[in-house]
Amino acid sequence: MLAYGFKRLLHVIPVAIGVSMVCFMLIHIAPGDPLAAILPSDASAELQAQMRSFYGLDRPLPVQYALWSWRALHGDLGVSIASGRPVLGEIASASLNSIILAVAATLIGFTLGAGLGFLAGVFRGKWIDRIASAISMLGVSVPHYWLGMVLVIVFSVRLGWLPAMGGGPGGSDGRSVDWEYLRYLILPAITMSVIPMGIIARTIRSLVADILAQDFTQALAAKGLMTRQILRHVVRNAAPTAISVMGLQLGYLLGGSILIETVFSWPGTGFLLNGAIFSRDLPVLQGTILVLAMFFVLVNLVVDVLQSAIDPRIQRS
Repeated sequence: MLAYGFKRLLHVIPVAIGVSMVCFMLIHIAPGDPLAAILPSDASAELQAQMRSFYGLDRPLPVQYALWSWRALHGDLGVSIASGRPVLGEIASASLNSIILAVAATLIGFTLGAGLGFLAGVFRGKWIDRIASAISMLGVSVPHYWLGMVLVIVFSVRLGWLPAMGGGPGGSDGRSVDWEYLRYLILPAITMSVIPMGIIARTIRSLVADILAQDFTQALAAKGLMTRQILRHVVRNAAPTAISVMGLQLGYLLGGSILIETVFSWPGTGFLLNGAIFSRDLPVLQGTILVLAMFFVLVNLVVDVLQSAIDPRIQRS
C-alpha cells in the first residue's frame, strides 16, 4: 500500500511541472497589458519601464517562468497588481471559502446521486428507475448558473427565506458553524450539487445494474443469501468507481465554480479569478490557476490511494 502510494506521488511531480508551464504560458499568450489596470493612460515611458522592472515583466519569458516557479515553491506567488497585496494571502482566504462550498456541494450531490442511482439500478426498468433517471438527466442538462438565478428569485426575492449573495454575515472571513452562516451557503451549494448529482446517479445506476447481472450475484442468491447481504456485495464492488467519480467531481467543483461564485458573490477562488481576469492581474491569475490545478492533482492522488485501499486489485494492475 505504501509503495503504491509513493509511486503515485512520484507521478504527480511531472504533472505539476507541466501544469505550471501551461498555466504560465497561457496567461502570457492572452492579449492585453497587465499594467494598464494601474497605470494612467498618460503614464511616461520611464514610469512604465520602472513598473515593468518591479513586476519582472521586462525579462524573457523563460527567466520569468524560472523565477516564478522558484518563488512559488517557497510560497511566494507575488504581489497583486490591482490591490498591491500578497497573492498567497488572497488565494488562501478564497481557497478556504471554495473548499467549504465544493465539499458541501459534493456531499449533497453524492448523497442524492448515490441514492437515486442505487434505486434505479436495483429497480431497473421500473417506475422508480424512470423517475430517478429523469431527475439525473435533468440535473446534468440544466445550466447551473441559470438554476442559481432561479433559486435566488424564488427563495431570496419572492420568499425572502435565504440571502441572495455574500459569503456570510461577517464577510469573506466571517466563517462560523451556525445557522446564520449556513444560510449563505445553502443556495450556492445546492446549485453546484445538481450536475454532480446527475453524473453520480447515472454512473451508479449503470454499475449496480451491471453488477446485479453478473454470475456471482446470482450464485449468492442461489446459495440463499438475503437481499440485504447481496446488496452489501454490490456496494463493495461499486465503491471504487463511485469514489473515483466523486473525487473527479470534487476536483471539477474546486476549479470550475467561477460562474456560481459570481452569481452568488461567494468570495472564493472563482470570484477572485473573475475579478483578476477583468483587471488583467497576472500574479493573481497565475497563482489562482496554479493552486486550483494542484488541488485537482492532489484530489486525484487521494482518490487513487483510496481506491487501492478498497480494492487491492488496483495495486496489482
